[in-house]
Amino acid sequence: MTNVIAIANQKGGVGKTTTTINLAGALAEENFRVLCIDMDPQANLTAGLGINLNSIELSMADVLVGRATIDQVIVPTETEHIDVVPAHIDLAATEGELFTMLGREGILRDALEGKLKSRYDYALIDCPPNLGLLTVNGLVAADGVIIPVQTQFYAMKGLNNLVKVINTIRLKLNRKLKILGLLPTFYDGRTNLARDMLDELKAVGDHHVFESIIRNTVKLGEAPLAGRPITSYAGYTDAARTYRELAREVIDLG
Repeated sequence: MTNVIAIANQKGGVGKTTTTINLAGALAEENFRVLCIDMDPQANLTAGLGINLNSIELSMADVLVGRATIDQVIVPTETEHIDVVPAHIDLAATEGELFTMLGREGILRDALEGKLKSRYDYALIDCPPNLGLLTVNGLVAADGVIIPVQTQFYAMKGLNNLVKVINTIRLKLNRKLKILGLLPTFYDGRTNLARDMLDELKAVGDHHVFESIIRNTVKLGEAPLAGRPITSYAGYTDAARTYRELAREVIDLG
């Protein structure tokens, strides 16, 4: 049974794609089979896993409008145990097409049903930085959601809106959906602001906050350029160690 996890936050630049790639890398190190699903028209996840965007013939856009099944679109990556459903800029136009489709919120969930459940241990969905139909599809398909949150000013802004959307989806479209936790990102422990934001994050509602705190490092920025997760690009670094700790937290959450 595949554990399907959406990585979501309508705010851009909070580390969604970085989290998806490197959590996948850490899970793959534990010999879990991971499918990464790129729901963002920017296709940063696809590129960050080493896929040449010019070589993509079929993408997530084709799955959503019924031109292809998801298993026809899956591409292996250079990292063992990680495959990807690539995105393409066409995905931006596809979102508009979805509005006229029956059952539009559950297309990704329906696409994932079947034999994929036995092929992968985890499916990680990288959602775009908005609360449109692509993100809604990711949340409807998921068992749980990880919310990366910057430990910076304005980071909390919009979090309540996202939680409301998640609660509405749980009520109306996906009763199994739960918030696995808030993931602190871009943490700089040298600043009072970052420490204050981390304290504020832990005080928000009753949400779990992951013990793994993601700090911004040079190597973390370099890894996508090499098309690999930090765990294989620079496995000796603190960043790689942190993502391994995050993977263990996610595994423990079941």
